[in-house]
Amino acid sequence: MAVALGVAFGGAVGALSLRTRCPDRTPKQSLFPWSTLVINVSGCLAVGFIIAALVDGHRAPQWLRMGLVIGFCGGYTTFSTFAQETLDLVEARDIATAVASVAANVLVGVVAVFVGLKIGRLI
Repeated sequence: MAVALGVAFGGAVGALSLRTRCPDRTPKQSLFPWSTLVINVSGCLAVGFIIAALVDGHRAPQWLRMGLVIGFCGGYTTFSTFAQETLDLVEARDIATAVASVAANVLVGVVAVFVGLKIGRLI
């Protein structure tokens, strides 16, 4: 029960965290989705840090580890928005921006997890 409450609380806090939203776009006006990239990359950095600092060494209770990784980071990051924005870009025939966004979210996200892990292991 404590784990479920930790995940629920973490998810609520993550979802309610301050986020800068992308401006509304129409099919004729395609912009790179910077806000979503920043949110996802910062969430990747956070999850790497939390995993290294708290999860790998079991330095925190399970409810807190699960609440931070699954709840907070899951609620904070925004895969569904990323997917919708990518589809919007494809539908607007802005394929180069769509590919750049997908590549940036995946590649920079993985690098951010790696950096977060390295920082978390220093603690």
